[in-house]
Amino acid sequence: MKDLEFYIFENELWCISSDKKNKRISENDTEIINEILSIVREQYPNAYNALSECYIKSSKNVPYYQYLMARRFAKCNFGNLDSTVEDINNNGKVNFEHVQCPLRGECKYEDIICNPQFNSSLSDAEMRVMKLVYDGKSNDDIADSLYLSPHTVKNHIKSVYP
Repeated sequence: MKDLEFYIFENELWCISSDKKNKRISENDTEIINEILSIVREQYPNAYNALSECYIKSSKNVPYYQYLMARRFAKCNFGNLDSTVEDINNNGKVNFEHVQCPLRGECKYEDIICNPQFNSSLSDAEMRVMKLVYDGKSNDDIADSLYLSPHTVKNHIKSVYP
């Protein structure tokens, strides 16, 4: 997957990839739609379930409903064009934006589809360690920055993986 920056223009979902190609996303762009939905399903299952509830009305036109799900997720979380950081990077890391929404405070899916919670059964301590692992830090660097022993860091990492 490439780094992707999403934005809404004239109520359509558009995307700029890391190779600077600008593209309107349609229901025919199944590869990118499936990538978005895969990330949402794995990392934000409550958002995926809510999107399914909203859009999967019948199985007659699955690509269209998948497109609607991906478009809604992008509109609620990445609607602005900015150049500071990609919305989804090539590792599947998601960078949310605060999108202005006229339904803020009224939408039944607020903080479910927009600003969704990451699916994690990790403790806060494990999550802090894993964020630094994700950033490429060594166990010793993690221990120093979190004021932990290297043994504790090793145990946190070990407990995360089954």
